[in-house]
Amino acid sequence: MSLDVRVDKDTGVAVVTLDRPGRLNALDLATRDELVATWRRMRFDDTVRAVVLTGAGERAFCTGLDRDTVVPQPDSPYMTDDPLLRAGPKSNDLWKPVIAAVRGMACGGAFYLLGESDFLVADPTATFFDPHTTYGMVSAYESMLMALRMPHGEAARMALMGSAERLGARRAHEIGLISELTATGEALPVAVERATVIAGYPPEGVQGTVRALWAAREAALDRAFAQAPHLIALGNLPDERQEELFRTRGRTFRTR
Repeated sequence: MSLDVRVDKDTGVAVVTLDRPGRLNALDLATRDELVATWRRMRFDDTVRAVVLTGAGERAFCTGLDRDTVVPQPDSPYMTDDPLLRAGPKSNDLWKPVIAAVRGMACGGAFYLLGESDFLVADPTATFFDPHTTYGMVSAYESMLMALRMPHGEAARMALMGSAERLGARRAHEIGLISELTATGEALPVAVERATVIAGYPPEGVQGTVRALWAAREAALDRAFAQAPHLIALGNLPDERQEELFRTRGRTFRTR
């Protein structure tokens, strides 16, 4: 299992941990499936009233799709499967509050999860970046989700600068991507504290509020997501060229 799920039945808080620290908590298809099953199961578990999502280890919250993952695709230009599109809680009809506790790197496909979290708590080691353009890929779903979490110029800069630049925790807090910046190593306990408060409220009102907040965003996302498959098909380089760029591009970056 690459997902650790622990439920405190006294507080009503579940902590869901991406548990692949040796792979920087990158998501393979098995982990994606575990996430989907977890969100679906929590819909029926009334002992869970709030969720904290985090990553194991100190280096990363999540670094997106594991590059060793092979994603089967239909042999048709009209049917393309995005492996992480349905990995988040909202995509699985879970309307319980989810707080992301971020430590270390969060990049690329991690934005599917962050984009469907209700708010982010992070420590000073947190960094955010989107490497798609560096390696000849279109940042579509990821940048669309981030564009609704931060000012347009900041979302555009992160998507376009690729792996050359990382958004540091301080700047992420200044622009509102992070709602609370904690001391080093404190993101998880602080997120659990906030989740415990929320879990103590009547769940009907909390879940209705989560649904209302998402309703304010989903019309824009639905229209944007409808364009994403075409943009990806038009703009992505062939897989072998992407792999060549991944091997040869430098790993230097600046954090702002």
